[in-house]
Amino acid sequence: RPGMPMVRSLARWVVFAAGSVLLGLVLIALALYWHFVRSGPEPRPWHQAVLADFTAADAGEVTDLAGYVQLEDRLFAELLDKVYAGSEPADRIPFNRFSAGSRSDPGIWPVNWNRTYHLQPAPDAGERRGAALLLHGLTDSPYSLRSVGEHLASSGFEVVGLRLPGHGTAPSGLLKFRVEDMQAAVRLAMLDLRRQVGPDEPIYIAGYSNGAALAVDYTLSVLDGEALPMPAGLVLVSPAIAISRFAALARTRTGLSSVPGFERAAWQVIETEFDPYKYNSFSFNAAGETYRLTTRVTRQVERQAQGQPIRGFPPVLAFLSTVDSTVLADAVVDALLEHLAPEGHELVLFDVNRYATVQPLLVRDPGPLTQRLLSMPTRPFGLTVITNATPETLQVKELRAAAGSGEQVTRLLDLAWPRTVFSLSHVALPFPPDDPLYGYETLADAAHVQLGRIEVRGENGVLALPTWALTRQRSNPFHSYLIERLDGFVGSDDAQP
Repeated sequence: RPGMPMVRSLARWVVFAAGSVLLGLVLIALALYWHFVRSGPEPRPWHQAVLADFTAADAGEVTDLAGYVQLEDRLFAELLDKVYAGSEPADRIPFNRFSAGSRSDPGIWPVNWNRTYHLQPAPDAGERRGAALLLHGLTDSPYSLRSVGEHLASSGFEVVGLRLPGHGTAPSGLLKFRVEDMQAAVRLAMLDLRRQVGPDEPIYIAGYSNGAALAVDYTLSVLDGEALPMPAGLVLVSPAIAISRFAALARTRTGLSSVPGFERAAWQVIETEFDPYKYNSFSFNAAGETYRLTTRVTRQVERQAQGQPIRGFPPVLAFLSTVDSTVLADAVVDALLEHLAPEGHELVLFDVNRYATVQPLLVRDPGPLTQRLLSMPTRPFGLTVITNATPETLQVKELRAAAGSGEQVTRLLDLAWPRTVFSLSHVALPFPPDDPLYGYETLADAAHVQLGRIEVRGENGVLALPTWALTRQRSNPFHSYLIERLDGFVGSDDAQP
């Protein structure tokens, strides 16, 4: 046909051009990836040490907390031998966590809060009132919920702060751990607590961030028929119910990190390890495993709901900052609370600082979740919003609406925003202002690092610390309110009427 040769020629040219563009994009991507794995800080011994931590495969032999702690004893001895004892002179600096005796060494604290801890009820608290299992977040340690655990123990609860596999030792633990390892540790701890306190006393689970996702995952498994103790209630702090879909890319493993000279390929970020109770470096494996966990939770909720509210889920008390750069804050509502029957669940939302002089410095709508929730006529869960009493004051008030009601009850609180704080953050909620590590009101201590008191000034690009370490809010000025609500939730004698 006339014109057909020209059409074929044009088609061949289009295919050739598209193939060339695709090949070019692939080559650019490979070049960028090559640059990434060959640039930046090199992994240090604490990024590469292979440590024998608890795994799901150990659950057949390690069946109680005593056995778990014995394994942990061996693990921390191995950490001292492979990481601390092998440090080089260049590593022995004042703010290196893995330099023995440095200001960032957890070993100089009276208690090393990287370890699993077991707190007995305070002697003056009367009879034991139950138990609580505390689950920390990703890259964190049992230190995260220390203040909550100590308060519960003072109120008559037996408390276990569980160190989850891969955590509390060295960042290299983030290279190998799996969701199944953490799930097995949580099951072991709950079964052991049930044996210790008997069949009738309540056991609560408090989870922070990734630990909150583990708490929800565990509870859904019990509802699904697993023969496990049902928690009496869940306290979820900055819960990681969902994270960015980009984290799914972290599940792709090239294997390049096992090639000598390319160990950097396993790490999303390598940072100076100046925090005694939290890793600053972050692996691709950690991001991928968290995505696996949160995806499992959301799918479990959808499957068990099947268009109807999930009944029989234990009461949930969730604390959330309306702005959160670590997790998808809306998912706490959309992927969990809205799927639960109205059976005593409540969300406490900490708004941004809406003081009039602060507002011009913020993005146009810094807390969209606040406005969305307050505009809902009813909800299947209770809602509390902590926000400025008026735009002309730093003092805050409590706006509270019961499940199924649009009526808001207001209570002025004897609390206020610090003048230099414009919002809370994902990492701030569990820590009081006087926290010895992260608090901004804590007394000076020359012995150990105090990250909440850091105030430095200088030129851009000079300081080795990342910017987030200097500007991100690390403790909660409204922590006393969190404790007040916790007391009410567990029925403490200290609860406010």
